[in-house]
Amino acid sequence: MLRYSSIIACAALILGSAVAALPARAQLTTLDVNPDSVRVDFSNDPAGAIHAARQLIAQGKMAAAIDGLEAYCNSHPGNIAPCRFLGDLYFREGRLKSAELTYLALLRYNSADRITHNRLGSVYAVEGRVDDAIAQFDAALPGTESVGDLVTLHERKGDFATFQAQLLQESRTYPGDPGIQNEVGELYLAIHQPYAASVYYRRALDANAKDLTALNGLGLADMGMHDYVDAKTQFDACIRRDHAAYACIDDLGAALLEAKQYDQAQAMLDRARNLEPERAETYVNFGYLADARGDWHRAVAYYVQAISIDPYLRESYIDLGLAYEQHQLYPLAEAALLKGLAAVVDDGRLHVLLGNAYSALGEKDKAIAQYRLALAGTDPDALRIARNALPHALASTMPPRR
Repeated sequence: MLRYSSIIACAALILGSAVAALPARAQLTTLDVNPDSVRVDFSNDPAGAIHAARQLIAQGKMAAAIDGLEAYCNSHPGNIAPCRFLGDLYFREGRLKSAELTYLALLRYNSADRITHNRLGSVYAVEGRVDDAIAQFDAALPGTESVGDLVTLHERKGDFATFQAQLLQESRTYPGDPGIQNEVGELYLAIHQPYAASVYYRRALDANAKDLTALNGLGLADMGMHDYVDAKTQFDACIRRDHAAYACIDDLGAALLEAKQYDQAQAMLDRARNLEPERAETYVNFGYLADARGDWHRAVAYYVQAISIDPYLRESYIDLGLAYEQHQLYPLAEAALLKGLAAVVDDGRLHVLLGNAYSALGEKDKAIAQYRLALAGTDPDALRIARNALPHALASTMPPRR
């Protein structure tokens, strides 16, 4: 889970050239790696190739990491994990066609590779190929946490109710199957019903107390209900079972942020970044941590870094937007929020923040349009704020009484 600031605050967003407009320079971070002391070797086994790429990413050398993996995959085309990782890096670089071709090549070696189906679904979703994306995410089940993406796609297609009914029927038909119970839990998390999600994650744990997906999912549901103590318990249990479980480690860092245990959160986020430096979620959480400690310039730098690592992660835009609006940098907020909506297609929180930016800039008609778009979504915070903001925006456009 990503830790992002409350949308109730004034907000907006930006990226790219806007960094140059910051009142003070903020230094982007990489891992503390001495390049001269690191031997980067792609001729090793598949795990070694991934490790070598991550060493380069940790040094800020993404292009070199991609070059090394390309050479490795050209000579070891059937080694799925490192070649899938190459596709992931293409995707984060915005090289969607290269990512698609990489994933398709892997599926020719193993058509049942669910993780690669999931990745290919993400490519098609970004490209707006809704039916193709649904087919890939369906092929990725069970076991890849693709339901959240399917929720978004079926909402866009207009048949979410049918999708939900089918999944609930499966959960009733197979009550002892933890995978299906997890999928329903993920569905309810995606539609912002954390208590309902917790019910199904607990059913999954009743069937398998060691299920990492259920432990992490239950922790996320607890966070959604603002129960950070229980959330920490679930994430801790997940990490005890798998010390390299990135999602549980990063989510524990987020829970510690919510609990304002900042030093502990820092340690956990450092651990997550050391594990997978290519993951943007950690940098969003680092940004929130910097903001909580009073350094908003550094927070903005982290959010921009997160966007540069993964341009399709909406929380990066949300938190970056909040930082700009809180400091009344509304033109930057407008530019960044528009870029965010172009990257992630649709998000109620982004629409609300853009509406706030337009309102502050005096563009009332544009603000009204964004609040109405937010009202078409399911995010409860966005819905609440849009319902409150829209009447005021409409009133401000009415001619004065005579």
